[in-house]
Amino acid sequence: MAKRQAPLHPDAPLLLDGHHRPMTRRELISHGFKAGAGTIVGGSLSGLIVNSALAQEVNLANDIEQLRQDCGIASTGAGKIPFICFDLAGGANMAGSNVLVGGPGGQLDFLSTAGYSKQGLPGDMTPQSSTEDFVNTDLGLAFHSDSQMLAGILERAGARTELVNGCVIPARSENDTGNNPHNPMYGINRAGANGELLALIGSRANDSGGNSLAPASLINPEVRPTKVDQPSDVTGLVDTGDLVNMLSQEDTVRVMESMTRMSRARLNNLNFGTTEDEQLKELLSCGYVKSADLAARFGDPASIDPEADPDIIGPNGIFSEAEFMSDREFRKTASVMKLVVEGRAGAGTVTMGGYDYHTGDRATGEIRDLRAGRCIGACLEYAARKGVPIMVYVFSDGSVFSNGMIDDSPEGRGKGVWTGDNQQTAASFFLVYNPNGRPQLLESNGGPEAHQQIGYMRPSGDVETASTPAANNVNLLVETVVLNYMALHGEQSRFGDADKFPRNGLGNAAMMDRLTAFQPICNGTINNPV
Repeated sequence: MAKRQAPLHPDAPLLLDGHHRPMTRRELISHGFKAGAGTIVGGSLSGLIVNSALAQEVNLANDIEQLRQDCGIASTGAGKIPFICFDLAGGANMAGSNVLVGGPGGQLDFLSTAGYSKQGLPGDMTPQSSTEDFVNTDLGLAFHSDSQMLAGILERAGARTELVNGCVIPARSENDTGNNPHNPMYGINRAGANGELLALIGSRANDSGGNSLAPASLINPEVRPTKVDQPSDVTGLVDTGDLVNMLSQEDTVRVMESMTRMSRARLNNLNFGTTEDEQLKELLSCGYVKSADLAARFGDPASIDPEADPDIIGPNGIFSEAEFMSDREFRKTASVMKLVVEGRAGAGTVTMGGYDYHTGDRATGEIRDLRAGRCIGACLEYAARKGVPIMVYVFSDGSVFSNGMIDDSPEGRGKGVWTGDNQQTAASFFLVYNPNGRPQLLESNGGPEAHQQIGYMRPSGDVETASTPAANNVNLLVETVVLNYMALHGEQSRFGDADKFPRNGLGNAAMMDRLTAFQPICNGTINNPV
């Protein structure tokens, strides 16, 4: 009798018979050889803030405060719904074994037994099984009741379920390639999301900020992500050095204000003569204003330190101190979610590596799905504790399939072994938390279930590629996600505006309604809830 192999640790790298040895950075991340670190975009002209010896916020002088407003420097971000996406690198399972995906009638328009088997569910664990109800709708969106991703979400945010709803989008994407333009952050930024310190945060120092690419037409070099992978890098955003070691916070701010006034006076005496030069003069002037503003508002780096936040770590925190210190994915998620949820950044990506988990068992994938769920749930819970809404989007490059062989180990849970890659079983989903009440699905001729699932699958368990524009085009999947983000703000009608997405491929207003999940939860900004 063959000896059963123990499941891999969540951080163990994947050596797969069906793949060559990973060589590129993207391949190393998807196979778990490298961590998919969180990253942060930042910067003022001088990058000057203050260090941990200082204590609290200092008010700017009236003239400098007026200059801050004239320069358009945000003090509380753009007021848009915080947005975090999870890039599960390698081709994670979403459909069937985690989020249920059905036919044209919605999530509960069940597939064939063979279709669910391909998605890793044996006959006695299908949603329509006569022996047990395997459908869980605690989050509004229907999950398989034994989904380990769901288990992780409920473990961290189980008390918030009545205020959460979600949507799944069956959509094909290529397996194991960095060429999928999956990442929506630039689109979210163009839709209005921005932060008081940072525009975007991401997972890698590349143009997308994550494992997958961003659509080339949306890339804005001004908000390109920069890498950080631990809380100390977050606090490094508010650390300068010698000046603040010699002066109090208030004195530091006054020095910066004086520098601002002197520099502005010198610049105003210069006549550059061209529009471009005048714009440069304004940029230089506002750079000094922003330095004074940052020194005034972030006198204590602990204000953005995930490790110093009792809602994140500690006896009543989302993470215990032991698990936080031992798990890099928790530290990374905490760093990103603190900055985004508190409005320091407009949107962010958390890349989690090692999701190419067709390792000849089921246990490895289940363990990794559980950890992903815990990180997703942590973001929902943190937003709830801060009293703000949040949209969390989860995607992966491709997906996996099962040949029906069962892993009956404790961690395999009697489910189908992941056998190999299969882009036809792919899907993405998003969850929305609203502190003022569960987000409500749009109504249409197809009923609300037509908006809980955008598109559908064939009975065989494959994506019906003609069901929506997004189903067979990753660029249009990104546009669909951004459309839904704008719709939450009541701004769906502006999607095609000249400064938004005038050349989008989503079709007319009627089609966009079909591609929209929820009614608005705010009017323009989160300060104006519906």
